[in-house]
Amino acid sequence: MLTVGQLKEVLGTTEVQPQPVPTKENKKYVYGIRGIAGLFNCSIPTANRIKASGKIDGAITQIGRKIIVDADLAIDLASRKTGGRR
Repeated sequence: MLTVGQLKEVLGTTEVQPQPVPTKENKKYVYGIRGIAGLFNCSIPTANRIKASGKIDGAITQIGRKIIVDADLAIDLASRKTGGRR
């Protein structure tokens, strides 16, 4: 039978340092077509066109009629240049 002090000596550690817990970034979400319209400061028909274009599909989660959009990712995806005129 070992005491706690003897067990610490055997193991060679005197104190365990706690690992820092990584913090999740506070993500901002907008909901629905109105949320997309508010995010891009545009009208609701234009927000429908943005959603239908597929540019921000990576930021959209849709379950049935509920639309949830990661705002930061949507702005990043919309600002990327894809193709264009020559």
